[in-house]
Amino acid sequence: MRFFLNKIYLKYPIYRRLILIFLDAIIIQFALLLSFWITNSYNNIPAIVIDFSWLFYCSLLFAIPIYFFTGQYKSLTKFFDIHSIYIVLYRNLIITFLIFLFGYFTVFSLPKINTLVLIWILTSFISIFYRLILRDFLYSLEKKEVSKITKVSIYGTGPFAVQLALSLRANGDHKVLNFIDDDKTLWNRDLLGLPIIPLKNFDKNKLKPDQIFLAVPDLSRGSKKLILDKLESLQIPIFQIPSIEDLREGRAKVDQLRPLLIEDLLGRDSIKLENNLLNKGIKDKIICVTGAGGSIGAELCRQIILMQPKVLILLERNEPSLYYISEELKKKVINNKILLKSYLGSTANKNLTEKIFTENKVEIIFHAAAYKHVPLVEDNPLAGIHNNSIATHSMCDSAEKANVEKFILVSTDKSVRPTNVMGASKRLAELIVQAYAEKNSKKKLKTCFSMVRFGNVLASSGSVVPLFRKQIKEGGPITITHPKIIRYFMTIKEAAQLVIQAASFSKGGDLFLLDMGEPVLIKDLAIKMVKLSGLTIKSEINENGDIEIRYTGLRPGEKLYEELLIDAESKPTENPLIFTAKENFIPYSKLIHQIEELIKNLNSNNQEECLRILSRLVPEWKRNTFKTFT
Repeated sequence: MRFFLNKIYLKYPIYRRLILIFLDAIIIQFALLLSFWITNSYNNIPAIVIDFSWLFYCSLLFAIPIYFFTGQYKSLTKFFDIHSIYIVLYRNLIITFLIFLFGYFTVFSLPKINTLVLIWILTSFISIFYRLILRDFLYSLEKKEVSKITKVSIYGTGPFAVQLALSLRANGDHKVLNFIDDDKTLWNRDLLGLPIIPLKNFDKNKLKPDQIFLAVPDLSRGSKKLILDKLESLQIPIFQIPSIEDLREGRAKVDQLRPLLIEDLLGRDSIKLENNLLNKGIKDKIICVTGAGGSIGAELCRQIILMQPKVLILLERNEPSLYYISEELKKKVINNKILLKSYLGSTANKNLTEKIFTENKVEIIFHAAAYKHVPLVEDNPLAGIHNNSIATHSMCDSAEKANVEKFILVSTDKSVRPTNVMGASKRLAELIVQAYAEKNSKKKLKTCFSMVRFGNVLASSGSVVPLFRKQIKEGGPITITHPKIIRYFMTIKEAAQLVIQAASFSKGGDLFLLDMGEPVLIKDLAIKMVKLSGLTIKSEINENGDIEIRYTGLRPGEKLYEELLIDAESKPTENPLIFTAKENFIPYSKLIHQIEELIKNLNSNNQEECLRILSRLVPEWKRNTFKTFT
């Protein structure tokens, strides 16, 4: 049978169609005889054949051409599904009705109505039944030769869970043991012949899967955390299906699973933002994003494109980064009227920025360009001060001269009581923006200056998450500077959306703070990432563990925890995740002279004097005050 199906049925379509036509012809004749026998209308089968011989001929005359021309023999039997069943029922109903009409308008004897109905039912049932058997035969032929079948449990009982289970069953290298659901009404019931069990009793279940698949595309972070907390002692790898957006838009299939990532667990559940607030001030505007190739800058560009600006201008000094984000965005603006412009250059180049803002009549600037890697800036303080502080001064001056409506500085929590040059240089950037806001307010100039301050974003170039993932992949060790170090985390998408919305609230001199959620102990973060990878922590208690955690001591300028406020109190805004505050600043008239002195010393590479000026402008920064962990 296997040889016949492989060599003849599958290889030669003409033979396949002839075989199916032959089987359908037999089924139709058999269904007619069986229908007459069941209805008990006629006891003598030979007499039936004689009296209703026209019916046996006509059924073939009507059925086979209808089957042929409606595509029954073109469809792939191995994908015979519920939709195909409906089509078979519909075709056979039409055939039965045509037979009735033919008998009614001719001299031939008509069988009773209940016999005709039974003919339709039996023809359809047998036809569907043998196709399902044939489908399973074909699946068995195509099953991969696998050394081990992976046993899985599926979390969820919705349509995506069913699709996933059927796909895995067809593929042949996975065996679904059960479904998991927290809906009490579903417990002790079956789905696709498999039991539905509650998560709370999962560890008591006798059948232990090798993997767990999350088949709820819109499952909240809180629910994912509960699942992980419940299952982490079992050390079972967890995978999830793509997002509901990717599934609906056809960018991914339900069986394209990926491991559950730490990004799926950190932060809070997504809060739906009001579109009218999110789009306010962006639609039909001319927008410029600096640092457009960086983590935050690129995501700002992606979100802004969705809000239909008139022009989006990208300014980036890194050529590969600018190329990649430009190419990505070009694909998104093909079918609309958004104009996309890319400029390769530095924000410290005043002639360039002033020309860009003036010629393009820029209305809103998101200044996200900055050096943010603490150790690198600590080793290269002049570069950090020049790019973070002086470039911001140049940008503000260019924006003011070009009559830009709004200038928004993207800042960092490391600017609050900084312990490193990076944080101090970003704090000076904030002071510069505040000084320009004060100047424009006094002189009643057009440009509105404000800034948004927030903490770590997940998967950014400076985040510990990609570093830990790389270290786990290499077999460890995971390096952490201190066992008590904590950080706040936010997704890049959420941070970008909140920055854009905060810009719509700005009135001049505003400091916006983003609610970063709950703090995360970095040590716990590392442990969770190891467990998500299906590995164990190597320690004195578990010497045979997979990954070791090694503490290296605080780096120069590193703090155990970060803050968002210096000496002010925050107030809520229309968005519950955005707060505003007013902090002390240096008036423009006093600050500008010291900035000019700083620029002079930067040009002469006088590092000591530059750091002295920086410490004078940012008095809360104490040079070399970090403590090394031992």
